Amino acid sequence: MANKQTQREKHFVLVHGVCHGAWCWYRVATLLESSGHKVTALDMAASGVHSKRPQDLKSIVEYVEPLMEFLGSLGERERVVLVGHSQGGAVLSMAMERFPEKIAVAVFAAALMPGPELTYHSIFEEHSRRLEYDMVPQYRFDDGPDKPPTYISLEDDFLASKLYQLSPPEDVTLASYLKRPFRLYPDQDKMKEEGAVTKGRFGLVRRVYIVCDQDLLIMDSLQRWMVEMNPPDEVKVISGSDHMVMFSKPLELCASLEEIAERYCS
Repeated sequence: MANKQTQREKHFVLVHGVCHGAWCWYRVATLLESSGHKVTALDMAASGVHSKRPQDLKSIVEYVEPLMEFLGSLGERERVVLVGHSQGGAVLSMAMERFPEKIAVAVFAAALMPGPELTYHSIFEEHSRRLEYDMVPQYRFDDGPDKPPTYISLEDDFLASKLYQLSPPEDVTLASYLKRPFRLYPDQDKMKEEGAVTKGRFGLVRRVYIVCDQDLLIMDSLQRWMVEMNPPDEVKVISGSDHMVMFSKPLELCASLEEIAERYCS
């Protein structure tokens, strides 16, 4: 029985979105581990309990360094199920470009999904075009009001009404205690270069997109637009989920992840 359990075990690596940290996966990580899987939830730099401060970061490459270091440390034949939420999808794309041989399948859950022909910035332009409400994250302009914003912060009202509107209230409270500002990088040309992906490497990794149909931040229509513009191998839908699917629908998300791992991990 122990050998069969070992054969079924998959290694899930979970990547959070802006202003969040590894803590946001606690429900899903517990469910996956109780099913016999290995789970690694990482803090990106200056997120969660990571020791760096947002102002210490000079580029997106520094922000994603914890994931790149982890993937680089894996054994020669070890491959993981890489899961990204929200902004974490852009982190996944960078990891797929650098370590395609380490990733059995990449799962984008209500996430940004840039690709060789769909840039990070074109997604944001489309998001702005589709946005239907006035409340937006709070921006900080530490370099002056005439300069690009330097940080995003998620205010409590914004969290409750636009990200966690269908999630348990205790998780909204948790987020209000643990959120951290997210560093923005004004050098757009450098961002494009650092986040660029290619068919030759990014395209080697199989992808699954999980649509969350009640998402008010990365709206259902935007998620489906990304799927159309950068088609993955498979699309799943979790009905009745807000943006924070790991809180509003943890059982459904866990079941979807296990199904994906069973299908794509040889």
